[in-house]
Amino acid sequence: MPRPEYVGKPGPTPYDGSYVTSPEIVDRMRVASKLAAQALQAVGAAAKPGVTTDELDAIGHEYLVERGAYPSTLGYRGYPKSLCTSVNEVICHGIPDDRPLEDGDIVNVDITAYLDGVHGDTNATFLVGDVDEEVRLLVERTEEALNRGIKAVRPGRQVSIIGRVIESYAKRFGYGVVRDFTGHGIATSFHSGLIIPHYDDERFDDVIEPGMTFTIEPMLTLGTYEYDLWDDGWTATTKDNSITAQFEHTLVVTDSGAEVLTLP
Repeated sequence: MPRPEYVGKPGPTPYDGSYVTSPEIVDRMRVASKLAAQALQAVGAAAKPGVTTDELDAIGHEYLVERGAYPSTLGYRGYPKSLCTSVNEVICHGIPDDRPLEDGDIVNVDITAYLDGVHGDTNATFLVGDVDEEVRLLVERTEEALNRGIKAVRPGRQVSIIGRVIESYAKRFGYGVVRDFTGHGIATSFHSGLIIPHYDDERFDDVIEPGMTFTIEPMLTLGTYEYDLWDDGWTATTKDNSITAQFEHTLVVTDSGAEVLTLP
């Protein structure tokens, strides 16, 4: 099976190409992204009390491999699994393990398909059993924040508009907006170097152009946006252990807005 060039290496080769993706590559991304979205659905359907995150990882891995795709996270900078599972206070990059999910948990599943030389990246937060109303609303509003960020995409605007819209919405509810983990450019490279912030910062002044491909993936918390990084070098948790949720889509900029590629 064809694998990304970074597998077996300390890190990927730095990307030095354009952030604008050719129509031919976008067509391939549509296929990889749709597959990633379908894999995410399959994993999410299994997120129930008593199921371990290792079991979720196995479902995602098998779903992609059986359809000819490579799980992009597996071997990326040494990451050991085929997807990320971030439970409750874990902001992102949680490594699947033998912990069973419990009633009332939430779990974010982040999965990326590498197929025909391109990546499609998506994630969603799933409710496990009977979840508290405050947490359920956080999950619902985080998905809405993503949708609002996507609607803000227009050629000629700076990418900072995306974070401005997301943070403005999140502040209505007193949520923290994670700053140190962002959306990113994506195509033949898993991360192209383009940064898509989810908070308001005018320093991010890249101008949005038709053909750009990138992810938007806001992480909102019930408390602080500050985080601790575990010794595994991947797992990031809120510093105050507050609950956090995340949603992500890969998209391509069109002449009038954005087309979401990671739809099942």
